[in-house]
Amino acid sequence: MHLLIILLAVLVAWRSVNWRSLYEYHATILYMVAMNLLYYFFTVDYRLWTLHSHIGLPPAVIDLVYTFVLFPITTLMFLNRYPQQRGKQIVHTGKWVMIYFIFESIGYLFGAIRYHHGWSLIWSGLFLVVMFPMLRLHYKRSLWAYSLSVVIITFLLYWFEVPWLKSNALCEEW
Repeated sequence: MHLLIILLAVLVAWRSVNWRSLYEYHATILYMVAMNLLYYFFTVDYRLWTLHSHIGLPPAVIDLVYTFVLFPITTLMFLNRYPQQRGKQIVHTGKWVMIYFIFESIGYLFGAIRYHHGWSLIWSGLFLVVMFPMLRLHYKRSLWAYSLSVVIITFLLYWFEVPWLKSNALCEEW
């Protein structure tokens, strides 16, 4: 399922994205990648969700392909066609929230994603409602996005009682 999602995203992007705009959105793509890698860093021993393959791929491989292929492509698609008018911006963002939510719901139904430690499909939906505006905010005002990201990450770590400082292998070395 994960490979089909990635293939579909690549095909859609191949035909619909102005690839010259990649450089314009490069910093925001890196922001998306960095935020996803932070999730893996903070939850190394306490995942809130895990991706599972039905063809035997290790979860880490799926995670890396999502991080370095799917998320950059979808970030580019989201920003590449971002409209100017406020009403159209809301519809555009809502469309992307729904796309991600529908694919995640299907993944959940088929066991391709599993939730742990209180995370749920509802939390994923709420996260998506925040994530897409954060991508746009980063594109327009990156320092605001990074500052707000610290607040959001701190809230999520606290709310889900992620023991990241105690269990993180990198912190043990320090």
